[in-house]
Amino acid sequence: MTDHKIFHMPFAKVYPMYVQKAERKNRTQAEVDEVICWLTGYSQEGLQEQVAAGNDFTTFFAQAPNMNPNVALIKGVVCGVRVEDIEHPLMRNIRYMDKLIDELAKGKAMEKILRQRVLALAGSD
Repeated sequence: MTDHKIFHMPFAKVYPMYVQKAERKNRTQAEVDEVICWLTGYSQEGLQEQVAAGNDFTTFFAQAPNMNPNVALIKGVVCGVRVEDIEHPLMRNIRYMDKLIDELAKGKAMEKILRQRVLALAGSD
């Protein structure tokens, strides 16, 4: 796969767009942060440090403390491509984040965005 421009784009440049997208649909920055922290394992402080540092997406994901083990539960289409079919790991992680923000902006319940209901059902076996 070629080296996409988004890999070198500062996360801090895209983060406000995620927040704006959510806020236009009456969601909050705190919810955006919760989704991003769930996906990447960053604490709130760690997320804000990444934004302040101006790290690109490559560095942002490389330094992520712990990608959520349930990312495989994220399915669907972003930019006309099924996220579960994306082979390049960095692009797939970026699209996972896009998909979660899309779900937030569409008004989906937080427990569904964070795949908690699915986990609760799986744990009841």
